[in-house]
Amino acid sequence: MHVFEALHEIGGVLVYGIPEFRLPKQVIREQIDAMRAMGVEFETNVVVGKTVSVDELFGAEGCDAVFIATGVGLPVFLNIPGEHFNGVYSANEFLTRINLMHAYEFPRYDEPMLELRGKHVAVIGGGNTALDAIRSARRLGAEKAYVLYRRSEAEMPARAEEVKHAKQEGIEFRVLTNPVEFLEDGGGWMRAARCVRMELGEPDASGRRRPIAIAGSEFEVPLSVAIIAVGTSANPLVQSTTPGLQTNKRGYIEANAESQRTSREGVFAGGDIVTGSATVILAMGAGRRAAKSIHEYLCTGKWKNDGCAS
Repeated sequence: MHVFEALHEIGGVLVYGIPEFRLPKQVIREQIDAMRAMGVEFETNVVVGKTVSVDELFGAEGCDAVFIATGVGLPVFLNIPGEHFNGVYSANEFLTRINLMHAYEFPRYDEPMLELRGKHVAVIGGGNTALDAIRSARRLGAEKAYVLYRRSEAEMPARAEEVKHAKQEGIEFRVLTNPVEFLEDGGGWMRAARCVRMELGEPDASGRRRPIAIAGSEFEVPLSVAIIAVGTSANPLVQSTTPGLQTNKRGYIEANAESQRTSREGVFAGGDIVTGSATVILAMGAGRRAAKSIHEYLCTGKWKNDGCAS
């Protein structure tokens, strides 16, 4: 059994996307070592869809089945002026830098995020990833740390305990606030976010009340760093290079909810690349179901056409 990892360290989002204070890296490394002892082979720096295709895995690599668990690592941005300034990050990039460059072990490792120390930092978004990012910034020396969220706290999708812990750590929540532009200092670095105050209207498709900008309510929040955490989407690399692999309108792979089988024989998929952004526990459940289904397929050689609606 082979596991292909695009980055230089095994572990996926558990290693590069979740802060050390929530999930210690040593826990993941112990699990990886246990899998190595069972005979699993890991290969890093392999980008499936570019370094090697799924077709090549079946051909030259001699694989009999392939399980796709690439997640949804393509960040969504605000599409507002100034997002290109230095100091503006996606939450994916921000957390990956901290985790893979060992910022949480400063001063044992050189600090890769020195711009945070003594500065004002904000995360835009109200989910668990947003709180992971801003709590990490606080630990790395941010003097002021804000959550800017366009709805009220009642609509915030983050877990209540995460919000509670963030407040205990001194993070300020500025709800009903929406950035509309990032402003620079004249040298390419951001100096502030221009925001508008919001009010809540009727519920939208998500069931939450729709935020509406209040005319004439613009104001500035001085910032050195802004972290965009408003969601992710499916990276199309694997899907676009795998003929016969069916996806939905959002680019996620369609797989049967019980067997994790896709429209392509021998190809299984699970986790966020099928469901959209969800939890590690749900992804683990998909992995277990896929393992059972793969074992059945390899033993019988039969590919039951049970549909691939997730």
